[in-house]
Amino acid sequence: MRILIVDDDPGLRQSLGLLLREAGYDVEAEGQSEAALQRALAEPFDLILCDVRMPGLDGIAFVRRYRAERGPALVVMMSAHGAEDAALQAIRDGAYDYLSKPFRADEVLLTLRKAEERERLRREVETLRAAVGTDALKGKVVAESAAMRKVLELARRVAEHATTVLVTGESGTGKEVVANAIHTMSPRSPEPFVAINCAAIPEHLLESELFGHVRGAFTGATADRAGLFETADGGTLFLDEIGDLPLGLQAKLLRVLEDGEIRRVGARASRAVDVRLVAATSRDLERAVQDGTFREDLYYRLNVVRIHLPPLRERPEDVAALVTHFACEIAARTGRPVSVTPQALGRLTQAGWPGNVRQLRNALERAAVLSTTGVLDVEDFALEAVPASGPAAPAANGHAAPGQPLRLKPRVEQVEVQVIREALDHARGSRREAARMLGVSLRTLFYKMRRYDLA
Repeated sequence: MRILIVDDDPGLRQSLGLLLREAGYDVEAEGQSEAALQRALAEPFDLILCDVRMPGLDGIAFVRRYRAERGPALVVMMSAHGAEDAALQAIRDGAYDYLSKPFRADEVLLTLRKAEERERLRREVETLRAAVGTDALKGKVVAESAAMRKVLELARRVAEHATTVLVTGESGTGKEVVANAIHTMSPRSPEPFVAINCAAIPEHLLESELFGHVRGAFTGATADRAGLFETADGGTLFLDEIGDLPLGLQAKLLRVLEDGEIRRVGARASRAVDVRLVAATSRDLERAVQDGTFREDLYYRLNVVRIHLPPLRERPEDVAALVTHFACEIAARTGRPVSVTPQALGRLTQAGWPGNVRQLRNALERAAVLSTTGVLDVEDFALEAVPASGPAAPAANGHAAPGQPLRLKPRVEQVEVQVIREALDHARGSRREAARMLGVSLRTLFYKMRRYDLA
């Protein structure tokens, strides 16, 4: 164990250093607290013995600044008679323990042994958490391709920190799965993981859903109600389709991220919340910032760490592993064995899957449900293995292409898919704006997108 002694008394530094070196510790000493702080942050120390009362930077300020800079070593305060209250304050600010001067040799060594044991247990817990977390992530995110293995590694590294994460990618690539896995691997895993789709809730209800409301705040508010930020307190809040968040709520979300406080609708006082935020979007937020539909300051506040999920068409080597994974899930749920022939697997691998992983999973489940044998062949996926451009569109003149059947329902569906895609493209991914352009409700648009595996 490497120890740094911080005390302005040279006699104490010498005697304490001699005691600790004889006990087998690697000891360094500093008489100036400011210099000691810089050294503690620059060098790897396991424990710091710091006096409470020192000229200039005192012990309490030392601990506060050391913890604010994420200094990893344990800090044990040394307090003379009458300074116990200051030592206790230092413990509240992040110190591990304190020793009262004058102290006996056995008392000092016992405190150090307790600190060593605590560090040993902490390292074991971190090792176990990392192992369990990585297994949890691999169990949720299938990754055979190099691109997805990079996603796994980045998610694992960011999980242990409270940093805000922005997950980007096309619809159906598994953004919520990655967000959930990050939570599972994080120290917040015992606390709630709460998810909400910002595009799926009407604008006039979304503020109450996020921040809660008090009784009488609006018609129908018959009782106080906690919002999702309070529900996720101590845990992780996942805001899906953050690009569809209205501008007014964007300002309030930014305030929460900066202040760590929320205010229920109709309330006068704010409440402190401790929430790790993971946001996701399938929109181009940089373009939304340029268009003025997304706040630039909120974008930079969210985009601390970005994890991009590539579409399934760019990682066909993941298809076979995903098929196996989903087949096992379906078999466990239905109690029937499910397998896919090599010929069918080849067709599935070559397909474009515009709906990405979600579309593949839905296709496999539909085929398994309709199959009488549980062995899925090419014909079971005949309508699913579509190219990346989606279902074949009618000819430009409005007539059926050569060989295309003259059936009304498939033709209507093809047109609907084409028009919905055009609306989403013109709306730059905003479902709310696309619904307005199409003249349908947001719920209707979501229904049709799910039906055609566009969501």
